[in-house]
Parts: sequence; structure tokens; C-alpha cells
Amino acid sequence: MTSATPVVVLAPVPGRAVAIEEVPDPTFAQSIVGPGAAIDPPRGVVDAIAPISGKLLKVFPHAYVILSPDGLGVLVHLGIDTVQLHGEGFTLRAEQGDTVSAGDVIVSYDVVAVEATGRNPIVPVIILERTAENITLADAVTAGAPLAAGDEFITVTG
Repeated sequence: MTSATPVVVLAPVPGRAVAIEEVPDPTFAQSIVGPGAAIDPPRGVVDAIAPISGKLLKVFPHAYVILSPDGLGVLVHLGIDTVQLHGEGFTLRAEQGDTVSAGDVIVSYDVVAVEATGRNPIVPVIILERTAENITLADAVTAGAPLAAGDEFITVTG
């Protein structure tokens, strides 16, 4: 299902915007999962928020997927290879199946603890089942500029 009106996807965490091609993981960098962008978060504990309103389709300590009422899916992945941490460094604030609004806190992310394990804490934000032609990156992304959680990040059309 595609959206008739553009959907604005918010930055789920604060930090420096990074092009998806710069993510140090080929699955994300080559847009195999889908197109998107990433954020290099500040070192500390940050709250990862819902980038869109919808239903929490999947929730893991290190990643979550939200499905909007009109069928747009957004994956937020907190760090690279963080599934191997089995939840260490993450505190869930919402549950699978919850209906959330853009801006609601989903996970508290201890960036320093994750980085201490030797993993990259970058946060890819992936638009599922869409192509690069369906997304427009905010100017901050193309400039590699700082973002606050909740700032406009990606606009999805179609």
C-alpha cells in the first residue's frame, strides 16, 4: 500500500545526520533492506522516539518497526551488530503492538555502553518496501548537519 500524501519521518535520535552509504554495514549502506539515512548519536543515554505515528509492528531492544495506518513501515536500528548484545545497553519503553504517536519514546539507548563493546552506535532509519525514488532527505542529511530528535528527517512520497 502506498501513501497518497507525503509522510514526514522524524529523526528518532539526536546527532549528526549521515548518508546511508556511509553506514559501516553493507546491508544498510547498499540499501538492501530499503532506502533511508542514518544518525550518529551523541555519546550518552538518548531516548529513541517514534519517527512516525502508527503501530509498533516489531520491537527488539536494539531495533523497532512502526507501521503507519496507511501502510508505511519505518525501521529504526540502534547501532550496528547490536542484536548480539541481547538487550544490554537498551531499555524498552514501549511494547510490540502498542499504538504510538510520532515523538513517543520507544527505547532508551545507552550509546556509551554499546560503543564500549566495540560496536558502532550509528542509527540507520530505513523506509521499508519503498525505493530511493520514494524518499527525499532533509537538507540536514545531505549536509551532514546536527539534528535534534523530532526534527524532519525524511519525506516519503508514494
